[in-house]
Amino acid sequence: MASKGDNVVLSNVKLEKLLCMKGGRGESSYASNSQAQARHAQSMLHLLEETLDRVRLNSPEIPFVVVDLGCSSGANTVHIIEVIVKHIRKRYEALGYCDLPEFSAYFSDLPSNDFNTLFQMLPNYGGSMEECLAADSHRSYFAAGVPGSFYRRLFPARSVDFFYSAFSLHWLSQARVPESVTDRRSVAYNEGKVFIHGAREATAEAYRWQFKADLAGFLRARSQEMKKGGSMFLVCLGRTSVDPADQGGAGILFGTHFQDAWDDLVQEQRLIGEEKRDGFNIPVYAPSLQEFKEVVVADGSFTIDMLQVFKGGSPLVVSRPEDPSEVGRAMANSCRSVAGVLVDAHLGDGLSEELFLRVERRAESRAKELLEQLQFYHVVASLTLIQQHGVKKMKKMKKEINQSIINE
Repeated sequence: MASKGDNVVLSNVKLEKLLCMKGGRGESSYASNSQAQARHAQSMLHLLEETLDRVRLNSPEIPFVVVDLGCSSGANTVHIIEVIVKHIRKRYEALGYCDLPEFSAYFSDLPSNDFNTLFQMLPNYGGSMEECLAADSHRSYFAAGVPGSFYRRLFPARSVDFFYSAFSLHWLSQARVPESVTDRRSVAYNEGKVFIHGAREATAEAYRWQFKADLAGFLRARSQEMKKGGSMFLVCLGRTSVDPADQGGAGILFGTHFQDAWDDLVQEQRLIGEEKRDGFNIPVYAPSLQEFKEVVVADGSFTIDMLQVFKGGSPLVVSRPEDPSEVGRAMANSCRSVAGVLVDAHLGDGLSEELFLRVERRAESRAKELLEQLQFYHVVASLTLIQQHGVKKMKKMKKEINQSIINE
């Protein structure tokens, strides 16, 4: 880590090891600011269960393996794993099996993730499934953490029955935006902004291509790790607009008051220079349904069982929506819980604190408007690994889709 003045400069490699949702259980931690994600996940449970019904069940002598990719450090991942294990257990019971398989759950995220807080939330292993069901404080699966980027291989070949990933795939690989976005010599240079929302066409295109390349890498890795007949349930931020520079709810979260707060640091007291602001960009891209579909089809390893845009609602959870100060705090904490680590690394703790204070004040002054307009949409996908005979059938379609992407 190198210093430049009072600010911190990090390489992309170090950023990958640094990026995580804010750990611990404090006011601005992800664990304390992920209630909205919990609500959104809860509203999609019926889609998750439909996907679980399509997973091929092996002999009970073979352990059932489930993975949460991008697990973070809150209670949401623990709840989802419980839902998955219980649903698969019921499927085995419905088939008349007396002996059920053992279950293994892998919680995976970048190395900087707060696995300690996550593991402290896990109930003790209770032994048999019956013992676990008799005591809510016990869990019915073996658990382990797997650090690493899900854009690369993380597990042995043909070892995983089910992958779950929610609210993570919109993060670009290695916690970075395309290099051209922060290169002053490039037409894609995102001058005056810290996010893609409202950016010029060349900037938006750079983000779009980075997302497609990342998703292709993600699918390639999972196709090797998944057992035959395995499935995935994926949720990421999405958008309804065809314009990639219109990032919807993500654009409001990071492209309005958050953006204005950065401009405050530049203009009010010259706390930072314009180049310092322009050097920071949120590495998030909310794809359209068509963009997501193109990558899956081009990869050719999975059938699309379900693909839709799902309205998730607001990321802000407040008990008194009529109180502007509470809305302001919720907005600042929401931004800080997901991007605070990157801001701290780029500005240092002192200026980071100044930035989020300004986010809070600006959100407080537009509280009513913020609550009305800030709505998240998600791309929700259910994918099943294609058997070998089906791969050949997909080759022609894959070639055609790749060509159409190149010609865009």
